[in-house]
Amino acid sequence: MVEYLVNSCGFSPSEAAKFSKPLAHLRSTEKPDAVLNFMRSQGFDGAGIRKLISLNPNYLCVNVEKKLAPKFQFLRDLGLSESDIVDAILKNHGILHVNVQRSIVPKLEMWESLLGSRELVLNHLKKKGWFFSSSVEKTLHPNLKFLRDECGIPEERVSVVLRSHPQLISRKPESLRALVARADELGMPRQSRMFVRTLDALFMVSKERFEAKVELMRSFGWSESEFSSVVRKVPTFLCVSLDMMRRKMEFLSI
Repeated sequence: MVEYLVNSCGFSPSEAAKFSKPLAHLRSTEKPDAVLNFMRSQGFDGAGIRKLISLNPNYLCVNVEKKLAPKFQFLRDLGLSESDIVDAILKNHGILHVNVQRSIVPKLEMWESLLGSRELVLNHLKKKGWFFSSSVEKTLHPNLKFLRDECGIPEERVSVVLRSHPQLISRKPESLRALVARADELGMPRQSRMFVRTLDALFMVSKERFEAKVELMRSFGWSESEFSSVVRKVPTFLCVSLDMMRRKMEFLSI
């Protein structure tokens, strides 16, 4: 298998030695040959194939007719081009593991209802590596229920933010609760239309970066309550880089 991975896929000997271990049970190259031929016929180049195998060498053991071909056909039926399908699978390679009807279709339908269009769903699928990895039952539904029932935020308001940052509800439920607690600490009313946007801004700023920005503004004479007040009015204030924030404050202080 080491020799096969070097000659057929273009891996270096050291890489091939590493990725061959899960394939040690194979007694012929029949399945790997079928997989490689199929992937090449679907537009995957050598680099794309090597990336997939490095993510999971067992892809070389998958049954092409029963497992791979139906996934590619399903993605084609959605309207994705050959290059789009390659991008989507390289970003969301877990698609190759799961059942179309039991896993992919429910996620597709849920995201379509949340984002409002299939086009947006497919755009995220091609560009974001986590997009189809979150469980509908364990993650998406519980997070939406929490925001709706416990936080009092209408689903339509959540959907507006999800169109640009769908990862907000793809995080673990306990992480989303922690994010809501951070927004509460800022004094942002949950009924405010800015609450979800505050969650979105906090999602992109770690606690450490948040504290660094508080300290920076404190050095320019701001109180913590003044900082919180600005964030409540303009949540994207948090997304300004620390360096940019410093340079603008220094300019304004001249």
